[in-house]
Amino acid sequence: MSKGTLFDKVWDLHTVGTLPSGQTQLFIGLHLIHEVTSPQAFAMLKERGLEVMFPDRTVATVDHIVPTDNQARPFADGMAEAMMQELEKNTAANGIRFYNVGSGSQGIVHVIAPEQGLTQPGMTIACGDSHTSTHGAFGAIAFGIGTSQVRDVLASQTLALAKLKVRKIEVNGTLQPGVYAKDVILHIIRALGVNGGVGYAYEFAGTTFEQMSMEERMTVCNMSIEGGARCGYVNPDQVTYDYLQGRTFAPKEEAWDSAIAWWNDLRSDADAVYDDVVVFDADNIAPTVTWGITPGQGIGIDEAVPTADVMPEAERAIAEEAYRYMDLEPGQPIQGTKVDVCFVGSCTNGRITDLREAAKFAQGRHVAKGVKAFIVPGSEQVKKQAEAEGLDQVFLTAGFEWREAGCSMCLAMNPDKLEGRQLSASSSNRNFKGRQGSSSGRTLLMSPAMVVAAAVTGEVTDVRALI
Repeated sequence: MSKGTLFDKVWDLHTVGTLPSGQTQLFIGLHLIHEVTSPQAFAMLKERGLEVMFPDRTVATVDHIVPTDNQARPFADGMAEAMMQELEKNTAANGIRFYNVGSGSQGIVHVIAPEQGLTQPGMTIACGDSHTSTHGAFGAIAFGIGTSQVRDVLASQTLALAKLKVRKIEVNGTLQPGVYAKDVILHIIRALGVNGGVGYAYEFAGTTFEQMSMEERMTVCNMSIEGGARCGYVNPDQVTYDYLQGRTFAPKEEAWDSAIAWWNDLRSDADAVYDDVVVFDADNIAPTVTWGITPGQGIGIDEAVPTADVMPEAERAIAEEAYRYMDLEPGQPIQGTKVDVCFVGSCTNGRITDLREAAKFAQGRHVAKGVKAFIVPGSEQVKKQAEAEGLDQVFLTAGFEWREAGCSMCLAMNPDKLEGRQLSASSSNRNFKGRQGSSSGRTLLMSPAMVVAAAVTGEVTDVRALI
């Protein structure tokens, strides 16, 4: 049983009590909501005559359904407009802070909370979205929850949860040029499997993570859920504090020094006990691309699609399914695979540093003929900053479309969708069947730099060749 980890400390500090089921009633410090999973939760409260217990601990934005090309109201999609109106009505009626389109602070929920300084070390955070694990990059414990749990948090500011085991994942060394945080997490998921983290919280540690920026750490924690973990986190350090200082909701003046002292105490103890420890070497991580229909079906850019006979027997059936769905042959090199659509964005890779890195490889190049390529900033603030730096002009000159902030083609609950059997090079987080809007569309996950490399060559390409 883990002991002395940040997870244990934060869990204990937020424990209200133990329920008859054996679960912990856990206080939630910050509740993030959006338009997709909140309408039913608010309706449940109304049916029961309940009010939002702590509206000042809930923050809303709109991201999943918002169009990224034409945002004129009413939205062309009637369902999207209805969901938007529900969120506007529910936040106004309950006194909840709402970052709406045009506010200057709207965007993907897991992008805007950190940039506002809402996400802080030592917090418990919940949101009706599986990628809430993103916020663990700050040394928080962050859970994706379902609609009924959204209702529970609105009504009681608590959740009923079973305590997780803690696995320490160490990655040590310096990443090679052309290898990014996205490659690190895809490599980890490939090694441990999409179910390897079930029942665990992942603590990411080691010199590789110490060298990462906050935005890189967010990318890794974001995809903890793809590895089966309920949450992932990095212990807070000076990198964390430098990112937070001066942000709107970060502690100020004397409170800042007190906060840092407390945050340092929350770090996992040097002699902390873990339920499991796994160690990786950064030198062994290459630019990584998924070839199949789960995030665990990934390979290095220089590798070929694996044959079923080299896989554990339990993975062979889904591999055979993936070969058929993706139209890829076992033993076929992934490099050189033709692409139709290239998408940079999402809560995984839609931040300013992602766009800066992508722009490096777009500069002086042009999108290949027949390829649709577009860039979607993760928030209105990211878009404004990118435009101030001229990144939008770099992309536009290179033949990319430059869009408004939103989730876009990550899950295609908006007009940005694949068509038919199109194959997408995507910086998002999931490559499930139909994930990007077409029931037969295909997705290859990779870093933003690799997406741009695919866009300008028309095929899956080793970005290191463009450095």
